[in-house]
Amino acid sequence: MVKRALPSDKIPIKVTEILPRLKDGGAFVKFSHPPDLSAREIEEKVSNLLKEKPVKPFFSPFRSVQAGLVKGVPWLEDLHRFPHSRLRVEFVPKNPGEEAVELSQETLYSLFRRFGKISEITSQPWDSKVLPKYAYVDFGFVRDAIMARNCLHGFVVTEELGGGKLGTRLRMSYEQRTKPHRIWDWIANHPRIVIPVLVALLTGLTVVVFDPIRSFFVKAHVSGTFHLNNTRVVRWLRQQTSDIFAFQREKAEQASLETIWTHRKDLITQIQKWLLETAETFIVVQGPRGSGKKELVLEQALKDRPNVLVIDCKPIVEARGESSTIKKMASAVGYRPIFSWANSISSMADLAVQSTTGVKAGFSETLDSQLQKILQTAAGALTDLGLEGRRKSDPDFSLPPDAYLEAHPEKRPVVVIDNFLHKNDGKTIVYDKIADWAAALVQSNIAHVIFLTTDSSYSKSLSKSLPDRVFRQAALGDLSPDVAKRFVLSHIHDDDASRSTEGSEARSQEKKPEHRVVQLSELDQCIGTLGGRLTDLEFLARRLQAGQTPGQAVAEITEQSASEILKMFLLPGKTTSDSEHKWSAEQAWYLIKALASKGSLRYHEVLLSDTFRSSLSAPDGESALEGLANIELIGVTTANGRPRSIVVGKPVYLAAFRLLSRDPVLSAKMDMAVLAELAKVEGRNIEKAEAELATLGALPTLPPQTTGRVTYLLAKLETSHRKVEAYEFEMAKLKKTLSKEN
Repeated sequence: MVKRALPSDKIPIKVTEILPRLKDGGAFVKFSHPPDLSAREIEEKVSNLLKEKPVKPFFSPFRSVQAGLVKGVPWLEDLHRFPHSRLRVEFVPKNPGEEAVELSQETLYSLFRRFGKISEITSQPWDSKVLPKYAYVDFGFVRDAIMARNCLHGFVVTEELGGGKLGTRLRMSYEQRTKPHRIWDWIANHPRIVIPVLVALLTGLTVVVFDPIRSFFVKAHVSGTFHLNNTRVVRWLRQQTSDIFAFQREKAEQASLETIWTHRKDLITQIQKWLLETAETFIVVQGPRGSGKKELVLEQALKDRPNVLVIDCKPIVEARGESSTIKKMASAVGYRPIFSWANSISSMADLAVQSTTGVKAGFSETLDSQLQKILQTAAGALTDLGLEGRRKSDPDFSLPPDAYLEAHPEKRPVVVIDNFLHKNDGKTIVYDKIADWAAALVQSNIAHVIFLTTDSSYSKSLSKSLPDRVFRQAALGDLSPDVAKRFVLSHIHDDDASRSTEGSEARSQEKKPEHRVVQLSELDQCIGTLGGRLTDLEFLARRLQAGQTPGQAVAEITEQSASEILKMFLLPGKTTSDSEHKWSAEQAWYLIKALASKGSLRYHEVLLSDTFRSSLSAPDGESALEGLANIELIGVTTANGRPRSIVVGKPVYLAAFRLLSRDPVLSAKMDMAVLAELAKVEGRNIEKAEAELATLGALPTLPPQTTGRVTYLLAKLETSHRKVEAYEFEMAKLKKTLSKEN
């Protein structure tokens, strides 16, 4: 390439040495020339020749080779300093100890312009103390800066050129130009505009990318696409191995439940009929805990029905913190991916932006908006599932989605909301959002909604969402004694059949025929004590299978229930002081003792009793009864929508109440606590009466109009005093009982 650029027939020079500079993309060429030609003339000839016949290397076909005469002393270094379009030109003295002159921009322009287009020359600030003095020369192209540095580095500017009397040496180095970040500066200077736009873009990106994924997972969760039990292979294996691997215990439990389903067949049929109707309302199945609501709906009424979504409110309500609540709700509907942890980080970022700019960025979302987003995605997925079987050949294909689903109620998905109003004392936002979402589903004909609840006052919450609808209601109570007996017997017989062979059955009948007869003869009385609660009956059946007699089993169940009541309601500290309960231990004991003797109490009679009317720790009697009813110590029956009577929360609790009331030590201890609280109440009444009498007695003359008031206060004081005496007399007898009993 050097031979092509410097042909010997046109340029009378002799190349003596070539020093390639790969980092700079060029080379130094040393040459000798005749004495009649100067170096300046040779440079002009080479430049003119390259203009007439440009030489273009193969690696740069669009740019030709350029040549320049080296006037200074080039620095041939191999440091990691790479070329840039900006040169830092330092002005140093020709010899050490001398002074250098700062060159003007005009002088620098005249020296450097010949190497290429100069975009800017920047002199050192006048107040800068940096030595040596310097200036920046910005070229339009990097190759021009390379040429200038290699040709003028170490060049001495004489006095004629403006370098001072002693001359000034130029020392050059590449400097990376600081590019102006105009876009970034504008973004940083306008946060009130940029941050909302950024939030909108992120939200749009989330909707475009994640919403289809989440909708897919919700549909897969509802339809059971990824459930292992729904795959063809597993179903085929079950059919082929059902006779080899028989799960006899599960079969026994299913056979025993058939007795209950036969008894409740009319209710199951009614729910199935409601699911075939187009009424835009809820189906509510209400019953106490352990009455088999969930099994009746899911295993019988919705048996073999596709697209069933079950939302259990219990883990959602019991979750601690908003992030955990969002995570539980998303898990219930199959909403994933969910970034529940991101909400806390977004809240911190939102707070930081608001504190610096004064504008809320909107990064964080409230619990309300997060739940709404999850439920809206679930509603869209349910709509898609309801329209999956729709074909273009159908005569009603042209109908809109809501009209199509209204005409085909059998194709709508079913949403089962379990444990609705569980712990209704807090997190009502979860229940409100679920109820509003369920109302939107039934009003838009997207899905059928079935609520399973133990709270008899569910209509208050649901009426807010559907105020103009009448709910489809199904109430489940305890089993009748005959059905309960058949359930226990079928459970025992089926389990015996699954565990033993014919020979073992014969041997067991030979060994213990009287034992089985005794069990059956005691069963009627024990079921009457235990009641018809399904969970208690299953517990009884398992104990009978373990070899216990009905009397022993019921006695242990009663003792266990009594221990639970003692631990949960009567131990010290079960008052409103822990902000968890609305009742006191004294009020719980009053109900236990009264129900043990009477079995049923009038609602308002209990409210008017001294223990509920004048309680110091739980003064709101109705809230106390509501709290005790929510945790199923008692049950409240209604008449015409108003509370009428108070009964035990579970049938077995009646026997447990009687067992507790027969304990002399516990009875004496709790009676003393009740009497002590009543004595405190009367003591406060006495103090108030005495204080008012003292105020009246301080008057100079007692007006005749106050005679009636004084008489009333004296009578009230006497009545309270007599009550205190009676309470203390009873407490003295109870103390003797405690001192004698173990």
